Amino acid sequence: MPNSRLQMLLRGQNLLGYRHYEDEVVRRFVEKAAENGMDVFRVFDALNDIRNLRTSLKAVRATGKHAQGTICYTISPEHTIPAFVTMAEQLVELGCNSICIKDMAGLLKPGPAYELVEGIKTACGDDTVVQVHTHATTGVTLVSLMEAIKAGCDIVDTSISSLSLGPGHNPTESLIEMLEGTGYRTVVDMERVRKVRDYFNKVRPRYAEFLTGFNGVDTDIFRSQIPGGMISNMESQLKQQGAGDRMREVLEEVPSVRRDAGYPPLVTPSSQIVGTQAVFNVLMGRYKVMTGEFADLMLGYYGSTLGEKNPEVIKKAVQHSKKDPITGRPADLLRPEWDQLRADALALNGCNGSDEDVLTYAMFPGVAPKFFTTRSQGPKNLGKEPAKASAKPAAKAASAPAQGQLTEPVSYVVTMNGKSHNVTVAPAG
Repeated sequence: MPNSRLQMLLRGQNLLGYRHYEDEVVRRFVEKAAENGMDVFRVFDALNDIRNLRTSLKAVRATGKHAQGTICYTISPEHTIPAFVTMAEQLVELGCNSICIKDMAGLLKPGPAYELVEGIKTACGDDTVVQVHTHATTGVTLVSLMEAIKAGCDIVDTSISSLSLGPGHNPTESLIEMLEGTGYRTVVDMERVRKVRDYFNKVRPRYAEFLTGFNGVDTDIFRSQIPGGMISNMESQLKQQGAGDRMREVLEEVPSVRRDAGYPPLVTPSSQIVGTQAVFNVLMGRYKVMTGEFADLMLGYYGSTLGEKNPEVIKKAVQHSKKDPITGRPADLLRPEWDQLRADALALNGCNGSDEDVLTYAMFPGVAPKFFTTRSQGPKNLGKEPAKASAKPAAKAASAPAQGQLTEPVSYVVTMNGKSHNVTVAPAG
């Protein structure tokens, strides 16, 4: 697609992973991503800690590509419009080419959408490009996009109607039609949009097994603030423990865990960390068991949060991890790791020794080994004809296995001591 700019989401010092990487790894990743065709880097930090964005944003600017500084939108007593505007000013000072308001859970209501865009434009200048990214989950955000546009927003994220709504984005066609008669317009050709819509209407059923069954509206998210992907993750964890019926308790526990942790925005990886801890709290008792990641979050090893953390939970985190709290930039504690990552990657069968392969291993240590040995087989098409996709459940129903009985191999990724291991459990007999 030589005429289309490609954009990626970059988790600041986390890159594509769930931990902080040393600065040299961050620089090399950005350099190679740009070299291989990436044009726009939407850079965010799960805690909105500006210190975790500096290295990656500087690296993007060094490549000459578009650096988009991102504000993770959330709601709490600490997350006010002035606080978000201050962060936007800091991002502009870092040389960002544009500012994105990233609303991952559909929490951005029309009033705050207008106020936030207007505040950024006033503080940073009308020439500051502002983009709004939100999801349709709560049912109010199409109106929020309209209010953001009225306030001066330059770009909004939507998706083609055949891939929209539910936990996805608002429909592109709906936004275009909504603008008619308002004095605002796009330069999008609706005839081409319809062709794209029709194409994906045909393609989507082939990937039904990967799609969520949720296509409606859930306003309870305004209370729990849980993104759709986070709900799916917690459901999976509960089912694996035979406690699928306790989902409501977990949903009620998440806001408490988030408050104890200083009100982090619930976006990867903080959403998974908070959600998993909420599951443990419900199943084992509050903080009787604490994940290493949650302990690190409490102690500052992911960065600082806008709110104060619960001092009693901090004490438990210290006892659990045998580490002291920190207040500095987490990546400053990391030792150079590129040479070790290269050596580990080169030890794997199929690794070609390129920086790209080393970075693939660094980002996905549990997946890279299989990828290296099977990539010669070419791309894999995971789409299935709808008739074939529906035949498998029918066969299962005919056998009617007992509830909880394992009928086919199930794969898990187990992380121990920072390393991921693929484990497959198969039925006995």
